Amino acid sequence: MLRVHSIQTLGTLDGPGVRFVVFTQGCPLRCACCHNPDTWDARGGKDTGISELVQKCLRYREYFGAKGGITVSGGEPLMQAKAVHKLFEKCKAEGINTCLDTSGCVLNDDVKELLTVTDRVLLDIKYTNDTDYRRYTGWSMDAPMEFLHYLNEKSIPTTLRQVIIPTLNDSEESIARLKAIKDAHPCADGVELLAFRKLCESKYQTLGIPFPLAHLKETSPDTIKKLTALL
Repeated sequence: MLRVHSIQTLGTLDGPGVRFVVFTQGCPLRCACCHNPDTWDARGGKDTGISELVQKCLRYREYFGAKGGITVSGGEPLMQAKAVHKLFEKCKAEGINTCLDTSGCVLNDDVKELLTVTDRVLLDIKYTNDTDYRRYTGWSMDAPMEFLHYLNEKSIPTTLRQVIIPTLNDSEESIARLKAIKDAHPCADGVELLAFRKLCESKYQTLGIPFPLAHLKETSPDTIKKLTALL
């Protein structure tokens, strides 16, 4: 069984091509920019059978094309590595491309086993220095860097991702450090910069918790274009 928060049947922003996206429940990080605080509590969501998820995914296979497939996101899917491994194993047996969207916060034997059936990883490098990482996620930057080193060692295709947040990580210096991380890991064949948005504020209000970055402006398209050019 996999503890699932929600499913998006025809996603276009969660890996190559059109994807069947499973959002898992539970996450140990507390990112200040999190869009889905309702996924934090591992007791939420719904237990869903692996075979049921595979059958649902197969209904949309005709839309995947050459590049699409299944993506498991979160929450944090590494918290349920054994179950995601079973899901990916069954999907690969059906010829479905597998993609893991993760913060890289854990690297243990179960996660390493999961990566043997993962075709691509979308790895969030949230900040490029440990001070900001700890302050705005509650986690150390050492974890995703160790994860990335392992991905590189195993030559697993990886896309680095970062939400660009005004005044926090939108400087040219920060992007230069992100580029240096990419260049040092040949497995990383691309970088995606994502705009910070505040559509999630209503979720925080519903949960009765403050949105830590409510005072900041959203990221402009021009900023994303300028910083992407630096990569």
